[in-house]
Amino acid sequence: MRRARPGAPPRGTANRALTSVGAGVGFDRNPLPMDTVERKPVTTAKEEPPQSKLWHITLSVSGAETPLSEVRRGLEQLAHDHPFLLTSRYANDHAEIRYWEEARDLHDAAAVALRLWGEHRSSARLPPWEIVGLEVIDRETYHLRIAEGYGPPPAAPVGVHPY
Repeated sequence: MRRARPGAPPRGTANRALTSVGAGVGFDRNPLPMDTVERKPVTTAKEEPPQSKLWHITLSVSGAETPLSEVRRGLEQLAHDHPFLLTSRYANDHAEIRYWEEARDLHDAAAVALRLWGEHRSSARLPPWEIVGLEVIDRETYHLRIAEGYGPPPAAPVGVHPY
């Protein structure tokens, strides 16, 4: 048996005042209409999440001289780890990596590209170089540049090649 304080009401019977918490910014008092058959919100076309797009990435890195064999081996491992890699060109103090990235928008594609070298540096044993350039263009712009003759040459041959 548990003893209570003298004069205290029995446990679980105390009158507690209810408090309200504000809904906050963005609360919609009129939720989406419900589908009467499936009992889930009905969405409209304008509410769909944005579709992913393909972005052509050119990442340039540079740093202290490294033996060509080590640079090549590292870039080949990067190509193995990152299968969307199109082509890499390298010298003993710089390299250029070109590939396609799927992302919602340019900001997401650029963020992923800027992390690529650092995230794979230890696993692919890449040289301790820094990113010195980044170009991110959408697929349409890439093909327009190729058609007009002033873009980078198409990534053929695919693979890792010296400059």
